[in-house]
Amino acid sequence: MDPVRALRQVAFELERAGEPTYRVQAFRNAARRISRISPEEIADDAKRGRLQDIPGVGKTTAAVITEAVLDRPITYLEKLRERVEAPPPGGAELREKLRGDCHTHSDWSDGGSPIIEMAEAARDLGHEWVALTDHSPRLTVANGLSEQRLREQLAIVDELNAELAPFRILTGIEVDILDDGSLDQDEDLLAELDVVVASVHSKLKMPGPEMTERMLTAIHNPRVTVLGHCTGRKVAGRPRPESRFDAEAVFTACRDNNVAVEINSRPDRLDPPRRLLRMAVEIGCQFAIDSDAHAPGQLDWLPFGCERAAECDVPADRVINTKSAD
Repeated sequence: MDPVRALRQVAFELERAGEPTYRVQAFRNAARRISRISPEEIADDAKRGRLQDIPGVGKTTAAVITEAVLDRPITYLEKLRERVEAPPPGGAELREKLRGDCHTHSDWSDGGSPIIEMAEAARDLGHEWVALTDHSPRLTVANGLSEQRLREQLAIVDELNAELAPFRILTGIEVDILDDGSLDQDEDLLAELDVVVASVHSKLKMPGPEMTERMLTAIHNPRVTVLGHCTGRKVAGRPRPESRFDAEAVFTACRDNNVAVEINSRPDRLDPPRRLLRMAVEIGCQFAIDSDAHAPGQLDWLPFGCERAAECDVPADRVINTKSAD
């Protein structure tokens, strides 16, 4: 295996396992470092045991590079794959039909990797497109994008699309639904974007009637494409209960306003719960099966959402990311 690819594959598997970004960066940084050095020089350093003289290459990354250069099995990668949970078998047919992902983050907000790395990973997974949906400004803990920073990002996406064509990065945002249901970004700017994922991130314990009105106001906004992780629950890590709201009213509004209900594939979210997902199917909603990825390896979490969608009889023709970018 090419040593740069070996390091990136280790990073990808660590991300898929949900490991913290800082643990992954050693491998991605080492890959960037050695990608600037000729393969012949890397091979010579590996054979002479001098890889750790390269800034950014440590003991573990040097071992990965050496095994790749010598065409040996990558021990670290094999051990990692043994302990990483395999993708669930259910929903495989639906997964094959997905052509993109409507909810991803880069290092412009709280993601761990540049836009180009997220896009290339999505392309390598077989996607035709990916929506870049970094956070909006009110979510300061996630380094949310001001209007100016979002406009700067749009210019970069234009450049990358020219470079990556025919693969396409859709412009977007995960915009906070504020307490009154308004959206945390300039309305005219939202109108320029391809995908707007609207999500509640604050006051998740708001009384049910107030939360319902808050969500309905956002759903009726014509800029919204997807209602993100609707209950806000967490089922792993630090568990968090579901927000209370009138699900029938919210899903009916989604159906009537052409807003897709997100099936969030993050293993710590798996939102909405099955009972609500089945309700949304019965009401006639459209869906977006999304990774909510904050790192390239997390883009491969889509099978978890597909499994739940298959269990709840979500029709493929009502999943918006089975469609082309256009």
